[in-house]
Amino acid sequence: MTDRDGWRATPPDWDQSLAQRSLAEAVGTFILVGAGTGAVGVASLGGEIGSPGVAAAFGLGVMIAVFALGHVSGAHLNPAVTLGFWSLGRIGARDTAGYIAGQVGGAFAASLGLRAVLGADADAGVTRPSLVGEGGAIAIEIVLTAVLMLVIVSVATDTRVQGALAAVAIGGTVAAAALVMGPVQGASLNPARSLAPAVVSTDLDAIEVYLAGPVLGAVLGAWLYQVLRRGSPHG
Repeated sequence: MTDRDGWRATPPDWDQSLAQRSLAEAVGTFILVGAGTGAVGVASLGGEIGSPGVAAAFGLGVMIAVFALGHVSGAHLNPAVTLGFWSLGRIGARDTAGYIAGQVGGAFAASLGLRAVLGADADAGVTRPSLVGEGGAIAIEIVLTAVLMLVIVSVATDTRVQGALAAVAIGGTVAAAALVMGPVQGASLNPARSLAPAVVSTDLDAIEVYLAGPVLGAVLGAWLYQVLRRGSPHG
């Protein structure tokens, strides 16, 4: 389904109820956080994964969730992405709240499950600045999430783009960000992904970087693509 401006349909145009779509967001975010931070935890216990493996786990987790659930909820999997769409008027306030509740719930379920399975000695995947200060870390979060949001808005909602490629493009973007900037400052791009491990581990140091940075970046990326498509026949 498309609208007159050439956008693919976004909630509430789909047939699924908000409860169904929010549950899909919870399941998808569970997959993302479980795969990505699970890889971090296994690596910390001596598993031969390494930074490239962790980056691949995050990217594959996103790819799997988008392929499996994109047709149900759009597979935002990320409160920053949902707020980016809300800033464009592509999703209403009620749907936004439901999606974010599902995403945060799914992230916490994954973090608590991993703690139960791997134990308290495993790294829970807490994001924190390593090679830069908090100022540098939030700048990186803004830029990386802006790029991610631009990719999402382009491949997932613009009818001129092949929608079947959305999962690959989005998962690849997440994997690339984690591979390059993960060792520098965590490369979260997702408030739910950072909040759940931080709370479960009672390590809230610099959490504001990973809450504010992705939201600012997602809004920036959403509006950047809006500006870029103005010159198109659909703009």
